[in-house]
Amino acid sequence: MLKKELVNEVSNELSLHKSDVTTALDIMLNTMEDALKEDRRIELRGFGSFAVRKRKARSTKNPKTGTIMNIPERKTIHFTMSKSLKEALIKE
Repeated sequence: MLKKELVNEVSNELSLHKSDVTTALDIMLNTMEDALKEDRRIELRGFGSFAVRKRKARSTKNPKTGTIMNIPERKTIHFTMSKSLKEALIKE
């Protein structure tokens, strides 16, 4: 689902202007981004949680050239779905 489709769904469901829904969604996403930048965990009950994790530095081989490449340590976002979401997905 694209952001535009999400805005349309919420707008239709709540009978709000699309611009208002877009603004609210942008604020929510910016707030979540700021929290993750500060290494804070985000928990949305009934949906799941987002947390920042560090991936260790590692070496790998480039399959095209065969040269060894060093990949530095980096941060990634990890999503853990809630129990209710997991159960809903299993039922389908």
